[in-house]
This record gives sequence, C-alpha cells and structure tokens, in this order.
Amino acid sequence: MTAVADFRMPSLGADMDEGTLVEWLVAPGDTVRRGDSVAVVDTAKAAIEVEVFTDGVVQELLVEPGTTVSVGTPLARLSGGDHTEAPPVATPAAAVGAAPQPLPPTAPKPHVSPVVRHLAHQSGVDLASVAGSGAHGEVSRDDVRRAAAAAKPPADTGRVLASPRARRRAGELGVDLATVQGTGADGVITVVDVERTAAAERPASPAAASPTEPGDKRQAMRAAIGALMARSKREIPHYYLRTTVDLTRALAWLAERNAARGVDKRLVPAVLLLKAAASAARKVPDTNGFYVDGGFRRADHVHLGVAVSLRGGGLVAPAIHDADQRGLDDLMTALKDVVSRARSGRLRASQMSDPTITVTNLGERGVEEVQGVIYPPQVALVGFGTVVERPWVADGSLGVHPVVVATLAADHRVTDGHTGGRYLAAVDALLQNPDQLDTGREPE
Repeated sequence: MTAVADFRMPSLGADMDEGTLVEWLVAPGDTVRRGDSVAVVDTAKAAIEVEVFTDGVVQELLVEPGTTVSVGTPLARLSGGDHTEAPPVATPAAAVGAAPQPLPPTAPKPHVSPVVRHLAHQSGVDLASVAGSGAHGEVSRDDVRRAAAAAKPPADTGRVLASPRARRRAGELGVDLATVQGTGADGVITVVDVERTAAAERPASPAAASPTEPGDKRQAMRAAIGALMARSKREIPHYYLRTTVDLTRALAWLAERNAARGVDKRLVPAVLLLKAAASAARKVPDTNGFYVDGGFRRADHVHLGVAVSLRGGGLVAPAIHDADQRGLDDLMTALKDVVSRARSGRLRASQMSDPTITVTNLGERGVEEVQGVIYPPQVALVGFGTVVERPWVADGSLGVHPVVVATLAADHRVTDGHTGGRYLAAVDALLQNPDQLDTGREPE
C-alpha cells in the first residue's frame, strides 16, 4: 500500500511561528525528489524556497497561495516514492480471459525538478519537446530558456516571467503583469519593475499608505529581529571574550595564492576567518550545538550561520553546511551563493533551519570590534571586525602588522570563560597556519 505523508510548514528559524505561502512550484501529479524546491514561503525576514525531504508524488495541495499558517500546518500531501507507478488498467481482452499482452517497453523519463517545471510553465514551453543537456538527459533551466527563446508563442498566451516576490507584489498593488517590462535576467519581472509600473499608474493625488508598503515589510522584519534578540538577552546568560589575531601569515599566504588567479577566482580574507571559525567549533564542540529542553545538545556537523545584511534593511543568517569540511574554494563558492540568495530573496529552507554556530563579520563596514547577540537555540556567536594595521611585537621585534579583533559571545549555561578562551585560541592558531585551512577536512 502506498504510504502517504503530509508536507508541513517548516520552521525556518527560532523566531518563526508562522509563514505565508507565496507560490506553489509544483502541481498535483508532479514527482518530487529529496531537496527539490516545491514552494515559496514568506517569513517576516525573507521569501524562502522550501524543499521536500523525501521522494514522492504530489497528491494534493492543501493551502492556497496567500494564506498565512502556523509552523507545522500541513501544506500538501505526498505519496511515497517507492510506490508511485499507476496500477495497470484491465483491458477488455483481459476481462474475458484472453492472454494478457506485454506492454511495449518505455524508456524512463529523466527527472525534472519542480523549479525547472515551473519555469517551463511560465515560459509556455512543453517539456516533452525539450532536449535535456544533463548527464542523464535531465532538463535544466538553461535548456528551458533556450527553448523559450527559440519558440514563437502567440502574442496572447498571457504567460509572463516574473519572480515569486514580483507576482506577490503585483497582486498587492493591483498591477497586471502583462503591462510590466521586465528588467531581470532573461526579461524576468522583478519587484522593482512592478513597483515602478505601479508608481507610474498611481494618480497624482495623495492616497492612504498601503499596509503592504516596503516600509511596513521592513518594520515587520525589525520587529521579528527585535523579538528574537530580546528573547536571547532575556533567556541566555551571555559572557563575552575578545582576542586580537595577527594576520600577517594568513594575508601573505592569501596574496600568494591569489597572485596567479583571475579576479573572479580570488579568495577574500573573510573566507579564511569563516573556515577558522568553523574548524575551531569542531575542535571545541561545546560551542557548536543547541540549548533545548533545559539541556545542551552537541551538533554532529558544523553548519556555519553567516550574518548577511539585506539591501532593504535587516539581516538574515543562512547556514553554510559542513563548513569545517570544505576547502577554501568550495567555501568561497558557498559564501557567494548564500549572500546572493539572501539579497535576492531566493534562500532555501535548508539554509535557514539548522545553523549550529553563527559568525558576524562587520569588517567591510570599518567596525573594529563586534559584540554580538546569540541566535537561540544556538549557544555561541563569533564576531570579526575590520583588519587594521597596529604596532605589534612578533618574535621579539616591534613592527606594524595587520590584525583583527575576534570576539565570542557564549552561553554560560553550557560553557565558561575557560572553554570560550580555548575556542578563540583555536581560531588564532588556525589563522597562523593558513595552509592547513585549505583542505576539505578538519585541520590538525
């Protein structure tokens, strides 16, 4: 018998109690695989692509787009992936006892992700006519875009390419997407395009502000951040430590490493700091995990939360998974991905739900020292300031060295200053041996 499971509204952070379903990326009958994005959910902070964590077939969509529901509410119903073939239908010959005829063999159809299927639907592309360029014939987004560019659909198809946030914003402002000129990649309509069109159509006379204006969105985000940080300071007994790290060796190694690279392939100092923070969490595991149900639970992996400031104000802290096990090039790619996704409203649920320790780096803002607030239920937050040149004594000689202030905010219910000091000492030691950081494993 085919197993049936509910796909529920996930918790995308400790400060999330409910979310708004913005858009479905699948339809009943679609086959999904673990990790496929199936819906876009709006939280107080960002619109996030939500993935499924099991294979299966979508049987029923239970919540309409635009509906706000609590965490844990069933959103859709899936059947188990092991029993998704349709049962054979009895033919007239079989009904009267004739020998059944074998069905002609059919080649298995390559898997198409819900995101690609959704793009094809928006573009008016028939997936059956698209030749996939993937290793096993999988159809990619680029394949769909090429097919859409080659096709000449009738002018009245009504299909337009728009981001999920743009569609939602168009609904809020009463803008017909067919009248909007898209300026995004491949002509995709963005939120800015929708708001520009709405402003052009708005009458000159002043009107009452809409409760969904961007300012209200920012206010909701600030309220969510404020509530979480107030809870953190109220419930978590913070203690703070700081140390100054000499980066002479690290930056010299980085300059040598980058010398033979193109600009787009170069590593930035922040990647060294992130790798050191993640590797130190592996070495001092009492800083890496969660305080829940009155006790500490160590995490099995180091999923490094990275605080990212958003262009419209506010911040999010998506996770780079297994950051301690990544080489620096891999970590650099992952960092670019989470920053890009955070600032374009395309974060995935898996990036928001399970960071085990968070780093905030305000070096690019010129801040020399950061005293952060822990993201519950995590038990530690690491801060890095800007790299500055300071008088420094090394090997008995006084000189001018590049240094950075590293700080640790930690939970006194789990650790004390001795453990926190070990953590910062581990960060320092790792940055004195940068070549050990450039591996896909934990440095010795």
